[in-house]
Amino acid sequence: MTNIHEKLYDFPIADFQSDLIDWFLREKRDLPWRKDQDPYKVWVSEIMLQQTRVDTVIPYFNAFIAKFPSIESLAEANEEEVLKAWEGLGYYSRVRNLQTAVKEVKESYGGIVPNTPEELGKLKGVGPYTKGAILSIAYNIPEPAVDGNVMRVLSRILSIWEDIAKPKSRKLFETAIYELISKEDPSSFNQALMELGALICTPTSPSCLLCPVREHCAAFSEGVQQELPIKSKKKKPKPLQMAAAVLYDENGNYYIHKRPATGLLANLWEHPNTEVNRSYDKNYREQLSDYIKDEFGIEIELTDLKGTVEHVFSHLIWTISIYFGKVKQTPNEKLIKVTKQQLEQHAFPVSHQKITKLYNGDSPPLL
Repeated sequence: MTNIHEKLYDFPIADFQSDLIDWFLREKRDLPWRKDQDPYKVWVSEIMLQQTRVDTVIPYFNAFIAKFPSIESLAEANEEEVLKAWEGLGYYSRVRNLQTAVKEVKESYGGIVPNTPEELGKLKGVGPYTKGAILSIAYNIPEPAVDGNVMRVLSRILSIWEDIAKPKSRKLFETAIYELISKEDPSSFNQALMELGALICTPTSPSCLLCPVREHCAAFSEGVQQELPIKSKKKKPKPLQMAAAVLYDENGNYYIHKRPATGLLANLWEHPNTEVNRSYDKNYREQLSDYIKDEFGIEIELTDLKGTVEHVFSHLIWTISIYFGKVKQTPNEKLIKVTKQQLEQHAFPVSHQKITKLYNGDSPPLL
């Protein structure tokens, strides 16, 4: 295991801090969560930015803060409303955990985001990175905020050849940040590292000639910047064949159901769907019809295939075959009937938003 203290023994920490922060203050992007150091806004932005690109997050952040401008407003909001505001960002457990944590802040901390690692780290969904980001950016406390960007940057600067995909490596980089971070301006320091990773020290083809800390970078000096960081590959996502039915009645209503309160896409709404497989005796449409009869208590005649939607998760790839079906009986309570206007008020996962786009283009008679 790399000895960080040896790596930093003669490293010019003060010069590195100065070069990095000066560059950041000159070149930082104008992002909406940088308008002030409001801990709540920093928190929301950091949760949104997990697994999501900055350009995608900006409009969501602006709309979310406009709708829920304070701890109190988010804590008191209806979960359905919160999920709808998050619709399309994915990884919905993030926002459910955020609302749970915000409720605790309102009840236990008088609506003020805690400013100690111990209290902040106890909140649901606040891991080591989010904790460090909030404490350093909002409260100017010198805590490390180590994510993939930061590990990539430090791997190159300090020539660290540890696998950044392994959980134990994070501790190594946190130790390095504790040594390197500016005690006078930890907010700018941590944001500068993140910005450097996003704009200059990118995963492939880093722009070394534009780097403000190039002269401090061991990887550049050794010519190995393309080889770092070391990162073992994730398993390929598992393919899953699905079939879904857009159910409607003669009055133009739709029939949808809510996913379970736990697990993948918890509490989101969707069209009836099930996993199917290549069967010798039943095709996808017949398997879907059987599922609808067993699950919702109605026999349905489905159309021929109307289209296919693919959606990629980190661990799964859904390929969804889409069918239409006209409801002529009353289904059980697992399905709810909604008008087209009401349909638009429910929060759907991206895969089922894609289905909506498909059937709006080639719709049942009463759409």
